[in-house]
Amino acid sequence: MIDLAFFVTAFTTLFVVIDPFGTTPIFVALTQDMDAATRRKTAIRSCLTAVCILIAFAAFGEAVLGFVGISMPAFRVAGGALLFLTALDMLFDRRTKRREDRAEEEEHPDPSVFPLAIPLIAGPGSIATIILLAGQHPGVLGIVEACVVMLAVMAVVFAFFLSGGVIARILGKTGLNVLTRLLGMLLAALSVQFILDGLKAFGFAS
Repeated sequence: MIDLAFFVTAFTTLFVVIDPFGTTPIFVALTQDMDAATRRKTAIRSCLTAVCILIAFAAFGEAVLGFVGISMPAFRVAGGALLFLTALDMLFDRRTKRREDRAEEEEHPDPSVFPLAIPLIAGPGSIATIILLAGQHPGVLGIVEACVVMLAVMAVVFAFFLSGGVIARILGKTGLNVLTRLLGMLLAALSVQFILDGLKAFGFAS
């Protein structure tokens, strides 16, 4: 059974990193010319692809790190720094601009794998986060816990995609901007906690 405190913290961290509020408007823009059935299939393909990628990194990410000689505390510090940079991008609205530019550059008939699944959902931030979460508890337990949390977040992402048009209309651009900045503040605090946890493992913090 998943520890409730771990689940809440892990869910919040991964939710903020994936940022359904920022990804959903891009999904709506990429699928605006599709009918409802095609849009639903695109949402399913993009979410399933991202789930498979994140499960693979949850299961084998730490082993790969060990193979190249990177300790989990070191990766926790590096991952926290990466998440902090992501938080700064959210606070100053740079990440949304990059996502929009990347989406506009790609004129592909099926955007489910690229750019939706990779890198908008399963990007560097979410990959680093899933490895960090899987490393919170040793062995299979940590992998299972991280995957359960990830599946819960992806269920929310999928629901957002299916109702993307409605959400975008309700919140409007201003509402989405406010939510993105609030989530950025939360992610900044969580990323600092990751760094402190890594430093504590090295004996630099108490």
